[in-house]
Amino acid sequence: MNSTMAPDEQKTIRSAPPQPTRPEPRPAARVPQPVSPDTAEKQHAFTVRNLSVYFGTNHVLKNISIDIQARAVTAIIGPSGCGKSTFLRALNRMHELVPEARMEGEIRLFGNDIYARGIDPVVVRRRVGMVFQKSNPFPTMSIADNVTVGLRLNGVRSSSVLAERTEQSLRMSALWDEVKDRLGAPAISLSGGQQQRLCIARALAVQPDVLLMDEPASALDPLATAKIEDLILSLKKEFTVVIVTHNMQQAARMSDFTAFFYLGELVEFDSTSRIFTSPSQKKTEDYVTGRFG
Repeated sequence: MNSTMAPDEQKTIRSAPPQPTRPEPRPAARVPQPVSPDTAEKQHAFTVRNLSVYFGTNHVLKNISIDIQARAVTAIIGPSGCGKSTFLRALNRMHELVPEARMEGEIRLFGNDIYARGIDPVVVRRRVGMVFQKSNPFPTMSIADNVTVGLRLNGVRSSSVLAERTEQSLRMSALWDEVKDRLGAPAISLSGGQQQRLCIARALAVQPDVLLMDEPASALDPLATAKIEDLILSLKKEFTVVIVTHNMQQAARMSDFTAFFYLGELVEFDSTSRIFTSPSQKKTEDYVTGRFG
């Protein structure tokens, strides 16, 4: 849908009620189909067209159009308040949980409109995982239970499957060797960097296609940050990663593509090397060289 449609035709994000303990999609709900590994590298993971997001009367994102490459790291940069996190949350329908939020435009995940009528938002969020700025493990759960909570909520009961997915996800998040002998320990017994990698393992356990990260290393020390960056570089072999960061050096080190947002608008989107060496917009050059922001 685009912004030229009549107001009564515009997509409105409604507050979603709390999900029941059995959040499987209803049989009538259509599900965006997963993409095979053989074709993922040839496609755009997200195709975004004319995206606008409002909170009440506040127009936060303005007519954003962008293609996000599959199996690559895309960094979203820009000063605080420019709409970076808002854009990230629009990619997995998290705004439906916010009263007064409304969007216009179209977001397609591997060709499927994730806001189309009949698409289950729970399934979208399962395929598009999210890792937040502050690590948020469930404090009353063990390390292992934190990893598998999403699987169990989706009806997985087999102990062998849960154990296999726990090890697989912890290995993928580079945490297995550090916790394999204390999986029953409380998640909050881990260090800050370990907790963040545990949250990444939790997101990976449900086998998403895309991993969204909102400043995942901003609260970590340099050593823990380096581990998160190495992890992200390894994950792009199998996943599409979109990361919001204020750290220009981090964006330059990790990402394949970079999008620069300013005051709710997409100023420039290109390969990371181009953005940081020869951007086409003066505003982009000023930002990446530290003249403002």
